[in-house]
Amino acid sequence: MFKGVNHISLIVFIFLFLGMGIYYTQFSTSEIVTNISLKPNDAPTVNLGGSVYAKNCASCHGANLEGQFNWRQRDSNGYLPAPPHDESGHTWHHSDQYLFLMTKYGIEEMIGKRYPNNMPAYKDVLTDDEIIAVLSYIKSTWPEQIKQQHNMLNSR
Repeated sequence: MFKGVNHISLIVFIFLFLGMGIYYTQFSTSEIVTNISLKPNDAPTVNLGGSVYAKNCASCHGANLEGQFNWRQRDSNGYLPAPPHDESGHTWHHSDQYLFLMTKYGIEEMIGKRYPNNMPAYKDVLTDDEIIAVLSYIKSTWPEQIKQQHNMLNSR
């Protein structure tokens, strides 16, 4: 009787071990950039970010970071329109690290399940420096009070 339990335990252990391995390789530590810090006061970074934003982001999030109309309401397909990245949106509610990972990998890879959205992952489109530049450009447009609140969020 105990031999069967030991075999079952071993099989369960192996599946758990393999599952954990698969889970942790989704975000390979060699791929994840840590210690992300935006540079909203660095003119070359912000200028690059503005150009990259215009080419890759403005078609959905708006040339003036205004987002799409009615961005808080799901459409008939269950998708949320692109949110604004100005102070009226929720971008500044998230840490630099979160914004970077969301932009690079997309929401589905971050949360590990399907989620109805139109936001593509940019890991195969933009470099890490370009992602940081875009996010720095966005932050550079926020009012000083919002920037300070965002900085406090990052210091937690």
